Amino acid sequence: MRNPIHKRLANLTNWKHYTFMVCLCERMYPNFYFYCELEGELANARKYRNILDLVWEFLTIKNIKINFDHQLEKLENIVPIKATSQSYAIYPAIDACKGLADLLHSIVAGETLEQAISISQLSLKTIIELLESQLGKLFNEEELKHQLLVEQELDVQWEIYRILKDCEKHDVNLILDLKNELRKAEISNIGIELQK
Repeated sequence: MRNPIHKRLANLTNWKHYTFMVCLCERMYPNFYFYCELEGELANARKYRNILDLVWEFLTIKNIKINFDHQLEKLENIVPIKATSQSYAIYPAIDACKGLADLLHSIVAGETLEQAISISQLSLKTIIELLESQLGKLFNEEELKHQLLVEQELDVQWEIYRILKDCEKHDVNLILDLKNELRKAEISNIGIELQK
């Protein structure tokens, strides 16, 4: 699905790309948590949460030193394997891990624009595949625009972009506000509510 935001993301600086990406990963986290809860693997959900927290700290604590190569290794150890579960929940969980892995690779390599676009597309892909699985049909571009979950995801991505676009300097308070707002919502891109 084409998303006009992808061209606009080129206007953002690196820290804004990182913030955009971590916001989308935060929205995918409940999908991973839900899968771990189903499989009795909440320890893995805590590991994902810890890695995500370190990215937020990287963006908000000056001169913090984090070994993101090591965090990538930790993440690789908790990615679900398709053959181990019959539940559809495994697919959004794998996407959540791929999104976080892309973000970590971006931090390690310092390449941000391509990864920001990739995670934006990934989040939409998770939604589209769920809708197509539920309804047993493939959607064309026009039909997708009128699906509520797709509309909501596009709205969220544009809102995050607008907030970041208008920010002139690396604003820690703005980043923390975004984090707190997303955590307070406790709802994922596919409508999974985090219930702990």
